[in-house]
Amino acid sequence: MRNSLSGLLAVLMPLAALAATPRTAVLDVQNMTCELCPVTVKKSLEKAPGVSQAQIDFAKKTATVTFDADKTAAAALVKATTEAGYPSMVRR
Repeated sequence: MRNSLSGLLAVLMPLAALAATPRTAVLDVQNMTCELCPVTVKKSLEKAPGVSQAQIDFAKKTATVTFDADKTAAAALVKATTEAGYPSMVRR
């Protein structure tokens, strides 16, 4: 069993090195007018492939999103919030 585990680890270790470094984007989000709006924005972002975390700041009207750039792009995050009724743009 130990040898098969060692063999499996030897195969998987190079794959881990190929994993993309998570990226973070800050979106300026429009139309957040009530305290429930951030919940909808967060859920829309979390449904996007590759998103590992979405933090919404209602007071600043921003969303800070951590994602795998191999699975999604900032443009897809903007599309997700916009389709949920909250147009956004990537903060530069």
